[in-house]
Amino acid sequence: MTARAEGTFTVASWDEQTYQDLDGKGKLTRAKVGYRLSGDIEGEATWEALMFYRADGTAEYTGLQHVSAQIAGRSGTCVMVADGAFADGAASGNWRVIPGSGTGGLAGLRGSGTSVATSTPPGTFTFDYELD
Repeated sequence: MTARAEGTFTVASWDEQTYQDLDGKGKLTRAKVGYRLSGDIEGEATWEALMFYRADGTAEYTGLQHVSAQIAGRSGTCVMVADGAFADGAASGNWRVIPGSGTGGLAGLRGSGTSVATSTPPGTFTFDYELD
């Protein structure tokens, strides 16, 4: 049976470096980001991301996120693919658990979610999941 988790997140750290400028038409960057999760998921996450910024400041991003958290009273870790876009002052993301990546109480975790962050913290998330 699928359950839904909802909550908020705050950015605890952000280290982003440009690795290629694209002749005035944007840039490519690499970022390592730390998050704190609150609500139906309590814990922390680190995200390694690659980003493409257009000259107008909008962006697309993708990466892997390692989550160490408690979900439905069960503690463990998992890895998620997280990608999305930044436009109109909001970063909207999608993420999904990589099958077989769950450990501890989160072994067997399956699911996907969405997140939205603006310049005014905290961001919000929803996560639809199944847990063996």
